[in-house]
Amino acid sequence: VLKDTLEKRGALGEIKARIRAEIFNALDDQSESRPPLSHENLLINELIREYLEYNKYKYAASVLIAESGQPEVPLDRQFLAKELNVIEDVNGKSVPLLYGIISHFLHGGTEGSSQNTLPKVPLLTYPKQNLGKPRTERNPK
Repeated sequence: VLKDTLEKRGALGEIKARIRAEIFNALDDQSESRPPLSHENLLINELIREYLEYNKYKYAASVLIAESGQPEVPLDRQFLAKELNVIEDVNGKSVPLLYGIISHFLHGGTEGSSQNTLPKVPLLTYPKQNLGKPRTERNPK
């Protein structure tokens, strides 16, 4: 009964995630040096971190930061967009850059006025439209 109650409240998943993060931190060997981050990996990790934090996956984000050696302080979003040659519209600034990038490629890059402009579709609704649908039923573009 307790397990079901915690599950219904959403607390069980959070507790499990917290335990995983704490176990990882306990097992992580700080004496072992990590290879330096390449510029590309730094940008990719930052896109993933922004996505995880936006979706409130805070324990997954903390494990990513610890394991990857990503700086504790996130990169500035404008810097990240500039590095990726992305021009955002007003709608795109409310969601992680990764949503816009994925949406851009799923729509064939046809919505923007230039090659690097992210689409002008409402990005907050796009991910929800296709989640849970088999790949064959998703928007073919």
